[in-house]
Amino acid sequence: MAVTEHGGDLPRGLPHLSDATLRDSAHMAGVEFGPQDAARIASLLVRTGVELVEVGMISGPSAKDADLILAAHEAVGPGRCLTLVLVRDRHQVAKALAEAARLGVRSVMFSIPTSEEHAGLKLDSPSLKYLNALARAAITQAKEHGFHVTFSGEDGARTPRERLVPYVTAGFEAGADRFRLAETVAYLSPWQMEEQIRSITAIDGAEIEIHSHNMLGMAVANSLAACRAGAEWISATVGGIGERGGNAPLAELLISLRIIHGDTRFDLSHLTELTEIALRGSQLGDAFQPGPTTPHAFAYELPGQLSHPAAYESVPPELVGNSRELRVRTRLTPALVGWALDESGIDVDVAAFTAWLIERQERDGRGLLDRVQICKAAIDFLSL
Repeated sequence: MAVTEHGGDLPRGLPHLSDATLRDSAHMAGVEFGPQDAARIASLLVRTGVELVEVGMISGPSAKDADLILAAHEAVGPGRCLTLVLVRDRHQVAKALAEAARLGVRSVMFSIPTSEEHAGLKLDSPSLKYLNALARAAITQAKEHGFHVTFSGEDGARTPRERLVPYVTAGFEAGADRFRLAETVAYLSPWQMEEQIRSITAIDGAEIEIHSHNMLGMAVANSLAACRAGAEWISATVGGIGERGGNAPLAELLISLRIIHGDTRFDLSHLTELTEIALRGSQLGDAFQPGPTTPHAFAYELPGQLSHPAAYESVPPELVGNSRELRVRTRLTPALVGWALDESGIDVDVAAFTAWLIERQERDGRGLLDRVQICKAAIDFLSL
């Protein structure tokens, strides 16, 4: 492997690249890509040299991201695509895998919370025994149906090694093809990331991927540190667009690989066009700024994130003079609307109002809503 004078060999060679723009960025609060965006972004990513395009999320039947998934499949083929499947219980997983099969998905990435805090919130149990059993069951079922399986450690960066290592071991024993450590909450320095990754690359047959968030401004550094420790895959996003301060930005990552490790595998000429398309499709303006001081840094559109913010934040927004906010376009649910109306004093049938608001959003062009605007809309609804 060619390297520059100040570079250094990566233990298992240069990393493979996956891109999560059409999943992580697409599920950032207030961001909604359309099928045309998906097709163009997927095509340019493949032309750049990215091996896997992560597109969409499936939790059960009638996936809301079906159009995105099908558009990406048509543009680059299902063999170049990966779709995230939520794991909450065995019955739910079976339905989600059936939907993935219906859409022609070949590779799935199971999103499974591993830290005690996230497992307690999302699985209703922090038990490591239950976590391992659930992961084994999901992986076994997916492999029986012919899927290539990546399984994640959601909030893996904060998961203690005595909990993480048995979980990763159990997943590979069940037949998984790859493990993704998700730095869901930016938490580690590069040297700490090396230690965390090294503890799992030591597992026999382990193929490891890193998915880092950029709230601390170290997503690229942590991704490269993970590779130094033996990770073979890096997950990035175009422009770094994503939740909680963004993700490892694809352009900076590819340029770092070229400068530091002499990596010339990628066609960098598409990067500016990719960024322009992603920013336009996400309606974020001319630029995406990572870190804790932007309007989107602490913005959410899932009620669980708003109700349990400490599970998703390295620091509270008040520490940097920022504030927590709801930002949503059409991904409205009664639970989210109920949170927005809480303590407003507005008495409204939440289910009926939510249905009305979704219809109005579709009709009027999917404008961005925050908590105040939802309250104002509720007053409009009551006046009808």
